Amino acid sequence: QYGIVLDAGSSHTAMFVYKWPADKENDTGVVSEHSMCDVEGPGISSYSSNPLAAGTSLEHCLNQALRDVPKEKHVGTPLYLGATAGMRLLNIADPQASDAVLRAVAATLKTYPFDFRGAKILSGEEEGVFGWVTANYLLENFIKRGWLGEWIQSQKKTLGAMDFGGASTQITFETRDTIENPRNEVVLKLYGQAYKVYTHSFLCYGRDQVLKRLLSKLLQTESYQETVSHPCWPMGYNKSLLLGSIYDSPCTEKERPSLALNTTVTLVGTGNGNLCALHVSKLFDFTNCSFSHCSFDGVFQPKVSGNFIAFSAFFYTVDFIQTTMGRPVHLPSDLKDAAETICATSWSELLQKAPKLEKRLPDYCAVSTFVYLLTTKGYSFNNHSFPNIAFQKKVGETSIGWALGYMLNLTNMIPAEKPSSHKSMLYNYWVILILLFVVTTLTSLVTAICLLRHSKSSII
Repeated sequence: QYGIVLDAGSSHTAMFVYKWPADKENDTGVVSEHSMCDVEGPGISSYSSNPLAAGTSLEHCLNQALRDVPKEKHVGTPLYLGATAGMRLLNIADPQASDAVLRAVAATLKTYPFDFRGAKILSGEEEGVFGWVTANYLLENFIKRGWLGEWIQSQKKTLGAMDFGGASTQITFETRDTIENPRNEVVLKLYGQAYKVYTHSFLCYGRDQVLKRLLSKLLQTESYQETVSHPCWPMGYNKSLLLGSIYDSPCTEKERPSLALNTTVTLVGTGNGNLCALHVSKLFDFTNCSFSHCSFDGVFQPKVSGNFIAFSAFFYTVDFIQTTMGRPVHLPSDLKDAAETICATSWSELLQKAPKLEKRLPDYCAVSTFVYLLTTKGYSFNNHSFPNIAFQKKVGETSIGWALGYMLNLTNMIPAEKPSSHKSMLYNYWVILILLFVVTTLTSLVTAICLLRHSKSSII
């Protein structure tokens, strides 16, 4: 069977086609990513002034789905669209525009022969929890196959999940500690086992929104002069921007100056790592906390424990540090040193190292610094716990993110109760293998006896 999920993120939309054996219900460890497609252009939230174009933008990938899913399976293939922080922000800024975009997208999806089951905006908590479910499902931390193909309770501990998108960032992990804010607590019953999970989503702390907020802070600091120095941009890089491109988001609108939004400012890169870190740290509020312990912005967080998997922009940032900059990332100090090295590298040197990444290159200094501050000062990872974070994009061939967990939930493929000890398809394969082994062994024995007799008769 097949299932399709469109992940409508803030910066772009990705379509995932999943596949699993058709003759089993409530199986686990068998759903895998069959194919994926990146929608060209920006996220659907950017089509607020032209909602119809949001629907049209998806057609190329949906046409690919028509080819990827066998024609006879089209009608029975569930199709979902989940929108995340970009649409959450649009919904805050202009609820009518948000509704219009969702309606236009739904209208396009309904024209396809799949079983369309709705387009909705996920809450930050849903996004965090479904990402956690995806990662632990793929790693078989809930349940796993036994030798005979039966499903048995996994003895492994679950791992925490950290997602870093374009407009928000999420942290989700199982904890035994008291969760002091009930809004951060989710109890999941999966395969007969209860999991008490802490989760929080920080809106305006995704990569793109962090960079906008940083620009706003820098302009504020230098009183909106025509030319402003940018310590997080590399030496030799400068760019002119319209104020309207910085203050077009609910994340920055409160800091919007009285100047006309068509005013142009020029930002000049100075590549100063220490000054960059100082400005990035101002995006967090570490002072107010009405709980026993907070991450930042007054948000309760228990102590991080166990292993974690960090994906999306976490992975891309650390991957850039390791592959392009050739720096290992094992400890917080490695991340800090790497960020400082990127900040001190000139624009021409960076271009030489990674010409294909030109569009994102100027921002790696700021984003690396942000990831360092978020994980260490924000989430309180230290020399002992930081090495427990795996920066990963996929498990096997399947992407980590909320989309698979979302589909598993909506199709009831993860039952609340413990599955009966039914045998999976592997059981049949196991029986066939045993029979083949027996037949092969007997054939070998018979052949050996015949050869032995033949050799004896030759000697006589």
